[in-house]
Amino acid sequence: MQFITPLWPAYPELFLLVMACVILVVDLFISDDNRVFTYGLTQFTLAGCAVLTFFTGNAEPVYTFSGMFVDDLMADALKLLTCLAVITILVYSRAYTVARGMFRGEFFTLALFATLGMMVMISANHLLTLYLGLELLSLSLYAMVALQRDSVQATEAAMKYFVLGALASGMLLYGMSMLYGATGTLEITALAQLSGEGVRAQAVLVFGLVFIVAGLGFKLGAVPFHMWVPDVYQGAPTAVTLFIGSAPKFAAFAIVMRLLAQALGADALVEEWRQMLLIMAVLSLAIGNLAAIMQTNLKRMLAYSTISHMGFLLLGVLSGTIDGYGAGMFYVVVYVLMTLGAFGIMLLLSRDGFEAENLDDYKGLNQRSPWYAFLMLLLMFSMAGIPPTVGFYAKLSVLQAVVQIGWWWVAVIAVVFSLIGAFYYLRIVKLMYFDAPLDPAPVTASGDVRALLTVNGLAMLLLGIAPQPLMVLCIEAVRASI
Repeated sequence: MQFITPLWPAYPELFLLVMACVILVVDLFISDDNRVFTYGLTQFTLAGCAVLTFFTGNAEPVYTFSGMFVDDLMADALKLLTCLAVITILVYSRAYTVARGMFRGEFFTLALFATLGMMVMISANHLLTLYLGLELLSLSLYAMVALQRDSVQATEAAMKYFVLGALASGMLLYGMSMLYGATGTLEITALAQLSGEGVRAQAVLVFGLVFIVAGLGFKLGAVPFHMWVPDVYQGAPTAVTLFIGSAPKFAAFAIVMRLLAQALGADALVEEWRQMLLIMAVLSLAIGNLAAIMQTNLKRMLAYSTISHMGFLLLGVLSGTIDGYGAGMFYVVVYVLMTLGAFGIMLLLSRDGFEAENLDDYKGLNQRSPWYAFLMLLLMFSMAGIPPTVGFYAKLSVLQAVVQIGWWWVAVIAVVFSLIGAFYYLRIVKLMYFDAPLDPAPVTASGDVRALLTVNGLAMLLLGIAPQPLMVLCIEAVRASI
């Protein structure tokens, strides 16, 4: 039984798997009127998973399943944040999914299996484990996008996502096979050792690296692998867009760290992938910010905004230093928080037959609800990187990491595009505070949504005033894991 010793690092994943199967069966016997029971059971599962992750956490890396699964500080932090993010998503989405007939067992079980995929990806210490988690996440997301069967837009988005996702997964798999061909191992810790010592088939290794970076670029939504992002964001139901745009970014960051920083973190190889990431980062910053200015649809605007944010994230990773990786992790945490809040407000303003996805729908929000307008202002300021919000500190820490390696010109380019990007965020603030509302009806929300949105919005301010504890946690998590 050496294969599965010790078993306790995988308790959160096993609990999630068992409960997802239980919910799948239990939901068959629940009528539509009592579907809130399935919702409650799903939230209980996610909360239980977060608690188990916390209590099985370990400062030192622990390996199990013959070294295919690792439990370390970075994995624990990212898994805990993933569970909390999915809990938040389900709270925000509840009224929206009820109004559109999506408040069903399928939605909840797909969300749980997607979460399981993310957690497996985060703890993967083997390329096959990583691929297994990736496919579990991807297949669940494809189904979630197409959940509104009657919507032509959603079906088209799902098809596009599926085809391009399959292509990216194929590229990633091909890159992994190249790594295996060059090194003779699929285990990430062994890959790290072999790449550090230098392998004879260096050309094959670099060739495989190109395919891996392309696959990772797709999962992050970085240019030139961004084609799916605007269409999927716009076409998918807003609740699903919120899911795609937030929690999976933790898993995407984890596989970037596992594959690039850990497995292929040798000095000779860092120079190879650093150049590729640089091109992707600069193009993402340029195209993301310039294209976002032209959008009138908020979901498409946030899609291009995501692309530009991924550019910033890649800047942290390409620095190749512990501080840079820590800044990248800090950035992804802040990005997910901002995305949750922005889409939370969008879901709040949506109602049956009305998607609050056009910029004009936000006109005069301050007159309808000063508090929600203020929360949206904090979120937009944070996305734009305006002090004292946390978005400013996140961008600053990434830029510092780039300057440390002597690439100050890249930092200058990033600042210029960030200033351009501030325009479309501030445009929403202008619409909320200076334009007359199209619909004068006051904005109402249930108590749990109101409380969670308040915490989410104010976190932008509080973390901006005191970012240090979270930054230290991110740096320590990365240091303990690499």
